[in-house]
Amino acid sequence: MAELTAKSPCGGLLPVTIGGMSLTEEQPGSMWIVAPFKGQQDALSKALEAAHGMAFPAVNRATGKAGSRAVWFGRDMALLMGPAPDASLAKHAALTDQSDAWAVVRLDGQGAEDVLARLVPVDLRSRGFKRGHTARTELKHMMASLTRTGPQAFQIMVFRSMAKTLVHDLKTAMEAVTARG
Repeated sequence: MAELTAKSPCGGLLPVTIGGMSLTEEQPGSMWIVAPFKGQQDALSKALEAAHGMAFPAVNRATGKAGSRAVWFGRDMALLMGPAPDASLAKHAALTDQSDAWAVVRLDGQGAEDVLARLVPVDLRSRGFKRGHTARTELKHMMASLTRTGPQAFQIMVFRSMAKTLVHDLKTAMEAVTARG
């Protein structure tokens, strides 16, 4: 009988360092969509705060910190990353496990904004897109979630099936930005 081995979405593709930038795969742990029931967003936010120490995120924002974060993920939706959702949240929201559905990478270093400027139609410069800001947008030809996690650091998420394409596109843009400098 064949033995199956679990692989991460970017297994064998990362890490990559080009110039002063690095691209690494993140292992966010458990990932759950949390979608509040009608009229339950405030109650959900209080329950999320009590159980996990973070509020339900506002539109285009993330709450919490690395290892335990809630990221706005669309209308009336957040992605809880890190801990499995506390059972108390089920009274206020639909919970859907997404743990194996996403490739999650971190782009970090001087020039990260320039790399993403080549790939996304959103202005990610720090004067308007600060730490904790997030956007669902197109990255080249893939739908992605981008969250600023530091002065020159971004968490980037795409569907797991697009991991190889994501790494290729980011690596190509990193090489172009480095060559320009």
